[in-house]
Amino acid sequence: MTSPASDVPAETPAELLRLRASIDNIDAALVHLLAERFKCTQQVGELKASRGLPPADPAREEKQIARLRALADEAGLDPHFAEKFLNFIIEEVIHHHEALADGRTSQQ
Repeated sequence: MTSPASDVPAETPAELLRLRASIDNIDAALVHLLAERFKCTQQVGELKASRGLPPADPAREEKQIARLRALADEAGLDPHFAEKFLNFIIEEVIHHHEALADGRTSQQ
């Protein structure tokens, strides 16, 4: 049987509901942090495009990956996962920077 207010089974343990609510809050915070990050990278892309700089900076990306792996390790997060996550973000940022360099608008 489900609770009418939330479509959650009535027998769902309170601890599970509490943990899920925490996860939902963390997910929301991650989305907002990513939005802020992409606002900054959008400005970087515009600056690079206006100065004729390349969309990618492999040396910086390598440093950022090493830095994030170290932070992940300190935080008890799998560094390999953190690297994959950052690589995904970097690829998306470079895609947007390439669009800006080509004179296309970039939606983030």
